[in-house]
Amino acid sequence: MNVQAMPMHRFIDHTGSLVAPLPAWLTHDMLVDYYRDMVLTRVYDNKAVALQRTGKLGTYPSHLGAEAIGIAIGRTLKQDDVFIPYYRDMPAMWARGIAMEKNLQYWGGDERGSDFQSESSPQHPSSRDLPFCVPIATQCTHAVGVAAALKIEGGHHAALVTCGDGATSKGDFLESINCAGSWNIPLVFVINNNQWAISVPREIQCGAAFLADKAKGAGIPGITVDGNDVVAMLDAVRTALEQAYKGKGATLIEAISYRLSDHTTADDASRYRSEDELHQAWQYEPISRLKHYLIQAGLWSEQHETQWLEQCRITVESAVERYLAITPQAPESAFDYLYESLTDDLHQQRDTIINKAMRMQGGKHG
Repeated sequence: MNVQAMPMHRFIDHTGSLVAPLPAWLTHDMLVDYYRDMVLTRVYDNKAVALQRTGKLGTYPSHLGAEAIGIAIGRTLKQDDVFIPYYRDMPAMWARGIAMEKNLQYWGGDERGSDFQSESSPQHPSSRDLPFCVPIATQCTHAVGVAAALKIEGGHHAALVTCGDGATSKGDFLESINCAGSWNIPLVFVINNNQWAISVPREIQCGAAFLADKAKGAGIPGITVDGNDVVAMLDAVRTALEQAYKGKGATLIEAISYRLSDHTTADDASRYRSEDELHQAWQYEPISRLKHYLIQAGLWSEQHETQWLEQCRITVESAVERYLAITPQAPESAFDYLYESLTDDLHQQRDTIINKAMRMQGGKHG
């Protein structure tokens, strides 16, 4: 089945041609900025995979192919909104103000990469956002609580939570959309339907034609959007948030994309999907289609592309240098945030690690 041939919300098709008039609020300058954002996060993604392969990063979940979804979310949420991400959401988090080195720090095994308080500023409201959620769909329940609190505050703000297609089969997701509908809370669900839940393909994940149809049971609006079209994503997220701000409740957005990478760097997707399928998916990816549109509209050129790629390389390399220069987290910190208070045996283990680290440090200077 050709997923891209299915009816969905779309403005720019895979050839870069308009299939509907662009929204009145969208300017050419904005489109160029979104393109730059997507290219930068893809350059970052390629570098992160290379860092993992050379032992400088832990297992890493590539967002290759999901750039339009993330940038649309990150650039549309307002300062006092709250973003509740899942693990494949670096583009949205970066657009919300989280530094690249923070993302690298997290996937490098340092939990301080989840501390956004130091990142907060009037331009970067990220201290209200939640960190990555690796467990599947549990972030949806967190988002319900956040949105319920926002409703009680009465400040006309909203929460937005993301998940993958596989997460929509979990009870956490279904209970969350049910609560969102029952409580009429300001919450937007965005499903990154990238066609693969690790090795489980979309066609056997759910019998419904669209995952957005699950919204019907919860009594909330559901829309299927071309997740490779950043304009369609921007328009859908913007509309859903406006509904939430007005007290009109939750919305479920299904963003049709494709995971062009392995599930993570610990996966080998060639074991369960064909090269032909992957080759076809590359024809619909988000960056090339927007580039084609911008070039056809006279807003971009290959010279612009070359210059911007060089700037992206410099930006990413600078972030990597800052990440590698971070003083490693103390090994005993692994005990510090698990429990409110440690048991005697855990205290002993913590002390053993401290003493061993001190002996090793002494040996280096001896």
